[in-house]
Amino acid sequence: MHPQTINFAYLCVPVVHGHDDEIIDMRIVMIGAGRLASHLTRALYQAGHEILQVYSRTGKSAIPLARMVNAVPVTDVSELAAGADLYIMSVKDDALATLIPQVSEIVKDKVVVHTAGSVPMSVFEGHAGHYGVFYPMQTFSKEREVDFAEIPCFLEAGDAPTFELLGQVAASVSRKVYSLSSEQRRYLHLAAVFACNFVNHCYAMASDLLQKNGIPFEVMYPLIDETAAKVHAMSPAQAQTGPAVRYDTSVITRQSEMLKDNPVVREVYDKMSLSIHQKEKQNHD
Repeated sequence: MHPQTINFAYLCVPVVHGHDDEIIDMRIVMIGAGRLASHLTRALYQAGHEILQVYSRTGKSAIPLARMVNAVPVTDVSELAAGADLYIMSVKDDALATLIPQVSEIVKDKVVVHTAGSVPMSVFEGHAGHYGVFYPMQTFSKEREVDFAEIPCFLEAGDAPTFELLGQVAASVSRKVYSLSSEQRRYLHLAAVFACNFVNHCYAMASDLLQKNGIPFEVMYPLIDETAAKVHAMSPAQAQTGPAVRYDTSVITRQSEMLKDNPVVREVYDKMSLSIHQKEKQNHD
């Protein structure tokens, strides 16, 4: 499989792949064994790639994941194999600055990438010769399986051959592969925080309100599902409903008062209501 030749550094565009009888399997070392790393490692293994090693600071994380993919667990960076085609660093953002120089010293001229949404590709400059970013945008939990083929993967590379290699690997696990610059990816990650993390926290606040009043959270499932389904067919602005859209001050004031015992949640409610109203006005100006 060969990715289309595109301007790999700047545009957010789909990477279109052709298909042929020859599938190029890679020898991969996974550096990290957290939630994203676990899902990606299994997806790569199921796609036919050889996972040589799984590195984690503790054997508690490295050993079970390595066992799943017939790899060798490693807990010391100095033990990383030097003969892999691709080294994928899927660790906490603040660990990259420490690990990149150590890993680059071992991998030499091989390709090394990170999977972080908010860390620029330039973190590799001065260390690795061939480097890039392989960012699967999804929320991952170890307890839930995901269909990796439906997860959009965003790629960036320091040179064209590296981008082609990443395109081959990404196409083997996902049907949705895009080229994206570091600057664009920062905003993509920020948008994901709003669309996922903040929304889920709103679920948590709703759950607390319901629990305190003897109402099961499951009554929210149809509402949550329909709200998510609507933005597949219309824009979020078109899908917005509720008292804040028309800024019904009587309802908003009454509901805000109900939250007086929790000033932080009350402030979220007030500011979110104002933001919704301002967005509505902006859409109609």
